[in-house]
Amino acid sequence: MINISIAGIGGQGSVLAARILAEAALAKGWQVRTCETTGMAQRGGDVTSHVRMGNLGEVVSSPLPAKASVDVLIALEPGEGARNLGLLRKGGLLITATTGQPPATADLKAKPYDAAAVIEELKNQGIELLIVDDVELCGELGSRKALNIIMLAVTLAAVNEPGLYTGNALSGELGIDEMRKAVQACVKPRFVDMNMQAIDIAQTFVAGLPR
Repeated sequence: MINISIAGIGGQGSVLAARILAEAALAKGWQVRTCETTGMAQRGGDVTSHVRMGNLGEVVSSPLPAKASVDVLIALEPGEGARNLGLLRKGGLLITATTGQPPATADLKAKPYDAAAVIEELKNQGIELLIVDDVELCGELGSRKALNIIMLAVTLAAVNEPGLYTGNALSGELGIDEMRKAVQACVKPRFVDMNMQAIDIAQTFVAGLPR
């Protein structure tokens, strides 16, 4: 069983990223269940999408992962990565973007949201952590609309790149080729080219990471 959670703010595309993962898994003949847990509002509130995949032929009876059972947690902004950290299993991987996008509830708190401080705290958690400079990668693409695609592609490239995170449960199970096919199945035709470019940019980023 492989458990993936994608955490972000409404409008960042966590649901589409989960759908692409599920499509790629279904194409391999796996049983898959997905669901979303949402905050106070769909747009502007927190949204975490979950994908559970029976890669070993398991029956997937529940769409929600248990605490400390997620193999990869993808955070489309760092605060949501920190908020969902309890989902990550021991030895699991957190991949987070650097740009903070506070949820609507952040306005109700006295202390300002500081994304850089959150990332520094994540570094001290003793977890497998990959920090993605989304400003640079989205800037290269020329759009932030495909942040979700970039982050998902970084994940699949990183867990399959020798010398990086190949000990993860996702390693060798799903890769970039499967993602490209799933994108074509899930994304409107006019957006496919941009999403393919986003995948290329993510692959180049991962290839340049230190081993």
